[in-house]
Amino acid sequence: MLDIDGCLTLGGAAIPGAAETITALVGRGITCVIATNNSTRTRSGVAEMLSDLLDMTIPPEWVVTSAMAAVGLLEARHGPVLVVGEVGVREAITDAGLGLTDDFEAARSVVIGLDRSFDFDRLTRAAAAVRRGAFLVASNDDATFPAPGGVLPGAGAIVAAVEAASGSLAVVAGKPHPPMLAAVSARLRPGVTWMVGDRPETDVAFARAAGWRAVLVLTGIARSAAEVPDDLKPDVILPSIADLPGLLA
Repeated sequence: MLDIDGCLTLGGAAIPGAAETITALVGRGITCVIATNNSTRTRSGVAEMLSDLLDMTIPPEWVVTSAMAAVGLLEARHGPVLVVGEVGVREAITDAGLGLTDDFEAARSVVIGLDRSFDFDRLTRAAAAVRRGAFLVASNDDATFPAPGGVLPGAGAIVAAVEAASGSLAVVAGKPHPPMLAAVSARLRPGVTWMVGDRPETDVAFARAAGWRAVLVLTGIARSAAEVPDDLKPDVILPSIADLPGLLA
């Protein structure tokens, strides 16, 4: 189970050694699942992006996004959906057969993901829909995501704004929550599973909740072992994903 932002990529570039690591895993017959809380891209878009950055073929079937997990919480009665998010959320919802709306009075649910065009009008509409009884779902609640030189605001910052304005708490779908576990479980083979990621509160917590081994890499949110809370210590800490094949050996 591989995270993307801060693990395989950072700031639109591949982490050195990421492609070689995936090649080594596949060569050992290990099933790879790419599980990301980033909801901005579609499943096929994530696979295409990674294929380009890593210069190798990443099948869409490997990819599970938090948008896919969020849709797993929706039923027919939750449509139409008011989206605060980008194409990854919108396409996941329409693929599930649910309609979209910008009308807060018509919305039966609100689904939030990272939205880099988020503004006051969108906040107003989403909060108004929730106050009228719309089901509030967050693709994830990561407050930030890693970027070269620091961090940027994540979907969790937007979720917090809508929660504050509406007076309601969102049901969260992404890592480390149960909807994401349900979304990835169907793609796992029997046997030992390792979760490899850069964020203790999502990736390590996800592994702990599922009974998997947790491997933390120091190329994203966590940059040193000293930053890891005592209750979220992983089984292994590696400088980078590039060091994973050596661990397996």
